[in-house]
Amino acid sequence: MAYKFEIYKDKAGEFRVRFKAPNGEKMLSSEGYSSKAAAKNCIESVKKNAAGAEIEDNS
Repeated sequence: MAYKFEIYKDKAGEFRVRFKAPNGEKMLSSEGYSSKAAAKNCIESVKKNAAGAEIEDNS
């Protein structure tokens, strides 16, 4: 099993994205989107921009 994005509908009927590790553990979760297309755009944005993102540690 590989890392994967998963699109699902929540109880409120909104589309959400989860990023899961090969062991099935949920690593990240998105906000709710009104359309599946918007959830897919979220995935594409993460794939495009995550590698160059800064880390902000507010601890």
